[in-house]
Amino acid sequence: MAGEGLRFAVLGPVRAWRDGDELDLGTPLQRSILAMLLLREGRAITPTEMIDAVWGEEAPPRALGALRTYVSRLRTVLEPDRSPRSRPELLTSVGKGYALRAGSLDLTLFERGVQEAEALRKKGGAGEAAESLRAALALWEGEPLAGAVGPFAEHQRDRLVERRITALEQLMDLDLELGSHATIVSELIALTADHPLRERLRAQLMLAYYRCGRQGEALAVFTDTREALIEELGIEPGPELTALHHKILAADPSLMAPPSPAPEPVAEGSASAADEHELPRPAQLPAAVSDFTGRRPLVARLRTLLSAKTAAEGVPVAAICGIGGVGKTTLAVHVAHACDDLFPDGQLYADLRGFTDEATAPESALGAFLRALGIPPDVIPEGLSERAALYRSLLADRRILVLLDNARDTRQVSQLLPGSPGCAAIVTSRVKLADLPSAKLIDLDVMEPDEALSLFTAIAGPERVSAERGAAMDVVAACGFLPLAVRIVAARLAARPSWTVASLVPRLADEQRRLDELRVGDLAVEATFALGYGQLDAAQARAFRLLSLPNGPDISVGAAAAVLSSPTLEAEDLLESLVDASLLEAPAPGRYRFHDLLKLFARRILERTERPQARTLALRRLLGFYLASAQSAHRLAYEGSMIPDNIVVVGSGRTFASADDAVAWLIAEGDALFAVIGQAAESCRTAEQLLPAADLIVAMEPLLEAGTHAREFDLATRAVLATARKIGDQASELRARYGLGRVLFGANRLPESKEQFRLVLDLSTARNERIVMGEVLNALAVVSGRLRLHHEALGWFESATTFYRENGVQAGEALVLSYSARDHLGLGNPDDAIVAAEKGLAIFTEIGSGAGTARARYHLGIVLSRVGRLNEAVHHHAECLAFFRASKQRVWEQRVCARLAETFIAAERFSDAVRHAEQALAVSREIGHPYGEGLSLAVLGKALHGMGNASGSVDCLRQAFDIFTRLGAPEAGDLKALLAGVGVASVVES
Repeated sequence: MAGEGLRFAVLGPVRAWRDGDELDLGTPLQRSILAMLLLREGRAITPTEMIDAVWGEEAPPRALGALRTYVSRLRTVLEPDRSPRSRPELLTSVGKGYALRAGSLDLTLFERGVQEAEALRKKGGAGEAAESLRAALALWEGEPLAGAVGPFAEHQRDRLVERRITALEQLMDLDLELGSHATIVSELIALTADHPLRERLRAQLMLAYYRCGRQGEALAVFTDTREALIEELGIEPGPELTALHHKILAADPSLMAPPSPAPEPVAEGSASAADEHELPRPAQLPAAVSDFTGRRPLVARLRTLLSAKTAAEGVPVAAICGIGGVGKTTLAVHVAHACDDLFPDGQLYADLRGFTDEATAPESALGAFLRALGIPPDVIPEGLSERAALYRSLLADRRILVLLDNARDTRQVSQLLPGSPGCAAIVTSRVKLADLPSAKLIDLDVMEPDEALSLFTAIAGPERVSAERGAAMDVVAACGFLPLAVRIVAARLAARPSWTVASLVPRLADEQRRLDELRVGDLAVEATFALGYGQLDAAQARAFRLLSLPNGPDISVGAAAAVLSSPTLEAEDLLESLVDASLLEAPAPGRYRFHDLLKLFARRILERTERPQARTLALRRLLGFYLASAQSAHRLAYEGSMIPDNIVVVGSGRTFASADDAVAWLIAEGDALFAVIGQAAESCRTAEQLLPAADLIVAMEPLLEAGTHAREFDLATRAVLATARKIGDQASELRARYGLGRVLFGANRLPESKEQFRLVLDLSTARNERIVMGEVLNALAVVSGRLRLHHEALGWFESATTFYRENGVQAGEALVLSYSARDHLGLGNPDDAIVAAEKGLAIFTEIGSGAGTARARYHLGIVLSRVGRLNEAVHHHAECLAFFRASKQRVWEQRVCARLAETFIAAERFSDAVRHAEQALAVSREIGHPYGEGLSLAVLGKALHGMGNASGSVDCLRQAFDIFTRLGAPEAGDLKALLAGVGVASVVES
């Protein structure tokens, strides 16, 4: 595999090696990006997260472009033998982000060593545990993440330093336990000098001194520590350090090193035997599951939280919330068992049954706790406050862990919490107990894919799963990585030896049947969800049902308000209440989504409860909201377009402050918009019902320039077109065909694109519809120009100009002038080309159209470059590049970068040409634009030729030739001539 032989280090300088040879990781920013990818352990990171992590609040305006450049360079470093046309195997693109999935990391080896040491210590192997810790600590080579910069690196550096100190403290404890006090004194002196306020290290040094017979020095350490704490923090030493000080003063024999690792048995009747009146030690925890899987960082985090002992730290309370079946109880019980050593006086457990009709009253739970603590039933007080007071009195000065499972709300648990430091509590609930005082809220998510697969394997059997790993991943994905669902399907498979893992895939693929498949014995996902649904009031329940109707991956507050036919603030309150009940998720501010299985459950309830007419009206309201919003977005993004004025909307939608905001909204809502178009195409039976979906396709046209949703555009236009033809709806047909023509043009399928545009023109003329008349005339001209039919193109442009003038659309006339300049060039008329391009720019500037001005500059820059006015061409292209990057119009960004590269070649600035060509190539590959990739490779090949890199030049030109040949583009002929040695001529046509 590509990642074999790679080794990374972050426990010191950020470094990497391949087969023992160190790699050049570049600048500090580049190393910072690599460090972030490594610490995310294969999970994807979005560009926004990476920019915030590396630059923070001082990100430069072009941070995204710089980020992509760094990622591209890292890919080259990590896979130097990878061809530019092949996809990366190590630093991969995942959705809209990046992930690194390869190599050995020293931090992983360190954590593994620490975990191994903990396991050995629990088994009584203190010596082996100490060796494992020393080996793990030996991996450190100085300050972690040295050379990395930015907020993320600073935060992680502090975390890693803390992790190392904790491991050192654990090692010192082991050495003291092993009687190695004399050998660690010098090490502890150095550690306490570096970390003077770490009371645990100070206590270890005091104990080591004392065991070496150096009582005076041990006491001096306490005095120094006390003075430092008072001076620096204004606090006294903690109770543990103070108690050790008292024991040293009293020469307490318990401080001496144990003569043997095995403890002496306590003699029956001795002074240390339990007094007959001592309170019993409760041990009420349910049995932990033997196949507990994953959650390691969270388990460690909870153990740290629960280990607080001082009054200043208070009583630790971990409140674990999440949807039914996510594993709250399993995690809580596992953590409680793992913390047994922290709570020597026992554990109390109560199932509060908060989401049933028989919820446990606090008085009943307290009565059970008091009996478990040895209080006779006849002396337990009756009132809640009296029981709570007695309960807390019994827990004072003891270390007991209380686990309160399935809590309904804060009121049910508040009186059950311990009141004294030393004790701790874990509370699980389906609702977020945000009002529980001092509680640390843990919102438990579903498992990571690998964790879910491990759980499935543990239950179904490794032999069966290893033979069908791909099918097994499909199964756990169909379960939404929900632990209960994974456990159920794995148990069903284990109980049926004749089944294969693959046989489960089609069973779970049917969304109508999936919940029925997720039941075995007394376990059922649907029943678990029903408990949460049963706690909702009427308004919440209606919202829960109706919000499952859209097929989109998530929904905004405004869209949800449309579905519910509610005011926005009221809708937001309902959404937040469902989030609090763990029936919705809030992945980002103002956005909400269902877990996949919860959505299936909600839809099942919806179909049983809501009339078909109510469901249809809800979907129409959503479509109306999206159409009104897209209309506003189109009006800002394409100033002067006639499309928004020819769209009829019902209802209101979003408004936007700028064109950038409008395009950003289209990008963010793209998946949801296409989902509702698909639903409309599937369900509509009349032209009146279908037309809003067809209008939405046309209104979303600016999204095509972002290059983010080309495939979705293709599928949506074809779906609407099929329905329109089926029901005889020509109005929707012409809109869908226009959208399809734009998609085909973007894919450089020019003859097919031209055919669609001709059909649109015929339909528009026959119906006397103006909505896309100007656009389709202009599109026919542009396609003809790309096919190098320049006379024909100018004819279409003339028709478009006539249409725009008759309708008083200056922006349309300016667009025609700008685009036609290239056909004048194609006919050998540069003066006409310059006049047309400059007129177009002047009109756009006069009417204040930002998008139009940027496009006019693009075309004018092409013309100026061709006539040798290179500095002016660079100026215009630099100006429009800044605009397109700011407005996230990736297709245009790629085009302008390629044009700049071409101009720099003409100016013989070949290094600048290579840089811009590589940027164009990176963008075209990121957005999946084959034609743009061919253009970028062609101009890169020419730039490399200018630098004298003949082999690199030929390789790029051949790749470009292959792409253009596959696309049937005329540029293939130009490249064929180049490759035959005819010379380096311009081949960029976009």
